[in-house]
Amino acid sequence: MSDFSLRRTQMVYMLSLITCVVSLNYIAIGIKLDLDPLVYLHTICISFYLVCAYFAKKKNLIESRIIYLLILNIGILTSSSYIGQQGGVEFTFMFSMSLPFMVFSFSREKIFILVFCLTSIALWASLYLTNFTIVSNTNINPDSASKLVYPLAILSTLFLVIFQLFYYSYLNFSNLSSIHVFKEEAIEASKAKSKFLSTMSHEIRTPLNAVIGLSHILSDNKPREDQVQNINALHYSGKILLNLLNNVLDFSKMQSTEIELDPIPTDLRNAVKQIQKIHETSCLKKGIQMHLEIDEDIPIIWLDIVRFNQVINNLVTNAIKFTKKGSVTLRIKKISEKEDSVTLLTEVEDTGIGIPKDKQESIWEAFTQASTTTNRLYGGTGLGLPIVKNIVKAMGSDVKIDSLENKGSRFYFQLNVKTASTQEFKQNTVKKQHNFKDKTILLVEDNLINVMVAKQILEKSGLNVEVANDGLIGVNMAKEKKYDAILMDIQMPVMNGYEASTEIRKLNIKTPILALSASVFMEVKDKINNSGMNGFIFKPFEPKDLLDKIEEVVNQ
Repeated sequence: MSDFSLRRTQMVYMLSLITCVVSLNYIAIGIKLDLDPLVYLHTICISFYLVCAYFAKKKNLIESRIIYLLILNIGILTSSSYIGQQGGVEFTFMFSMSLPFMVFSFSREKIFILVFCLTSIALWASLYLTNFTIVSNTNINPDSASKLVYPLAILSTLFLVIFQLFYYSYLNFSNLSSIHVFKEEAIEASKAKSKFLSTMSHEIRTPLNAVIGLSHILSDNKPREDQVQNINALHYSGKILLNLLNNVLDFSKMQSTEIELDPIPTDLRNAVKQIQKIHETSCLKKGIQMHLEIDEDIPIIWLDIVRFNQVINNLVTNAIKFTKKGSVTLRIKKISEKEDSVTLLTEVEDTGIGIPKDKQESIWEAFTQASTTTNRLYGGTGLGLPIVKNIVKAMGSDVKIDSLENKGSRFYFQLNVKTASTQEFKQNTVKKQHNFKDKTILLVEDNLINVMVAKQILEKSGLNVEVANDGLIGVNMAKEKKYDAILMDIQMPVMNGYEASTEIRKLNIKTPILALSASVFMEVKDKINNSGMNGFIFKPFEPKDLLDKIEEVVNQ
């Protein structure tokens, strides 16, 4: 029943009732002309039309429409036979021919449209071929038919056609109004969702920024040998939590926007070795082996290594999670190479629990795992594989699976990427030496832990740092002193980052302002640009990225 629109249901319901009125007129004619068969016929027809209206009200549209069109055609055919050609009743077949286009779906019910249109045409033709004697050989007096019935037949036909068109237009207009309301509600719901995710992103990324930043500072301050493992575990845990958050936010973004890739010259062998180091600890804890097989002769390539790593990390994490014994293998092969491009096959293979054949399609759906038992035993959000599929698709490929239950799984995909020169790779990877001598930064940030982390990173690079703990203080400090750059948090008490930046620009202060944003949504980026800021840095940030961005705006 849910397949039928309310508009079509209302149309059939009203047509059934209106046709009852037309049949009552023909009953009156039958009584006046002593034509008892016509009275009986239309009395029966009215009963069927009321049944159709009832079925339509109950949304049983298949039965309602079929009965209505059959009774309508039979009623027209029989009435025309009794009244004769002079009565003009057969013109109602025009209405009957057009009606299927209104009451059936052209996309899903073409066969019904075809059958009932041809039925009306065939019955109309049969009347003329049999000289209007297909049902009865006895016609009423031609004068009575032309003077009494003909005007009523023409008026009835016009009335039905006009009603059909106007009521259909009215239903369309009402439907469009409803669609507009639903659209507005959907937009509001989408905005509410984005606002919620943006807030949650900020609230989670802010402490994460402190965790990852402090672990970086601790590892950079020559820790004791017995502290190194703990610091690395802290840093790794922060990265895992950040990856989980990114999966949720990435999935949300992927529902409304296309993934933007940022390819850079990449030495894939070194990049993949880092992935192996990250996951080896998890494999050792479970007593399984982690294998890396990568062809030696893969050249430097243009690749969005961040997105590629996200794909590999998700696949390898899944493989480790679902493997109790045996091994997990990451394999990258060069399939073919041309002058300016190379085709690579990437595989992640495990000896884990495998995936049943009937579940191998559903695992690509969001928040879905192979079974509730899988979710209970192994946990997870069910977002990893949908994100993998979307990223690989954005890269111009498709991820596939070979799996046998209790035997293991193999996820694989091919990528055709452009090759890069060694010179391009060196230019991209050279470590910058930042020259921040006599440069002063205003840090506008309300979170004291993040202030501590940022100050240590910035001061270690040679920057002088002054701090404002809300936007209003930041505006007043920018009035009193010229800074080389301002780092502006977005969400703060008293005055947020957007408002503070707008006020600073009103004072005609040209100092570069960089937003420290924990949100990754496009509307936030738009607000950052509209408020006069010169760029943004995502939290949690890598110290190198932060310093590179500061140097870029300071030199400009």
